[in-house]
Amino acid sequence: MKWVVETTDLSKFYDGIKAVERLNLRIKEGEIYGLLGPNGAGKTTTILMLLGLTEPTSGKALVYGYNSTTEPLKVKRVTGYLPENVGFYEDLTARETLRYIARLNGIPDKRSSSRIDELLKVVGLHEVADWEVGKFSRGMRQRLGIAAVLVKDPKFVILDEPTSGIDPEGARHILELIRKMSREQNITVLLSSHLLYQVQRICDRVGIVSEGHLVAEGSVDQLGRETAGESRAILEVQVEDLKPELLDSIRRIEGVREVSSSADILSIKCDRDLRREISKVIVDSGTLPLQIRSRDYTLEEIYIRYFQRG
Repeated sequence: MKWVVETTDLSKFYDGIKAVERLNLRIKEGEIYGLLGPNGAGKTTTILMLLGLTEPTSGKALVYGYNSTTEPLKVKRVTGYLPENVGFYEDLTARETLRYIARLNGIPDKRSSSRIDELLKVVGLHEVADWEVGKFSRGMRQRLGIAAVLVKDPKFVILDEPTSGIDPEGARHILELIRKMSREQNITVLLSSHLLYQVQRICDRVGIVSEGHLVAEGSVDQLGRETAGESRAILEVQVEDLKPELLDSIRRIEGVREVSSSADILSIKCDRDLRREISKVIVDSGTLPLQIRSRDYTLEEIYIRYFQRG
């Protein structure tokens, strides 16, 4: 397996204060990896060390085999980075902005011209290519930022809160762009975000960071199974008439771990599939089960559980 990112006991202290401690992170080629954690968890410091923009106190970070501390220019040649608050020259047009960034990366105009046209179409800005960026909304700026990242054909892209402050439709478009560039161009993506439902929607794996430590890592399904512990199933049951005594009856079923309700919906956590037993108890109580379905843990539930444990 080819690791695009590989850190070994990566640590960073500022004046003795821990920002990241003994972080061991691996990201596979072609995957979208979500880096999650509250403010101050160490996400941004980790990104800066991967880019070679700050030196680790100890440990090391490799990007495509290049050491971020001793070979930062080689890392930057294969990596694109979109910070949370991307800045552009307000009086340049979108096309001029991308041409300027291409020149900064040593790409001559003759080579970049067709690539810029292609990218403007990809991010949905072709019709406003000659507008000054100062007239762009935040969502349009973020799409231009993605085009700016892609103009040098990176193998690895780091996106820091790419949908922050964007309306739902704009965010959906950004997420589609991220998925598209990963799947169609085999670009590896590190996505740092606090918007859990968006991460769950597009990420292949997630890493949860707390106080500089990687406290959990895996696919959402894997983390859900780990979070469930002894509870192997979550059942959602809609009943015709939800009576308070029904909850107590279901709690007494062997294997039921937890029961909660909202309106006419029961959420039941149990150590195996107890649909038959639960249906019988509901019917015996004098009402009917209208719908029973199993569901997985959401990323938000997983995230909360890990921080409750902490």
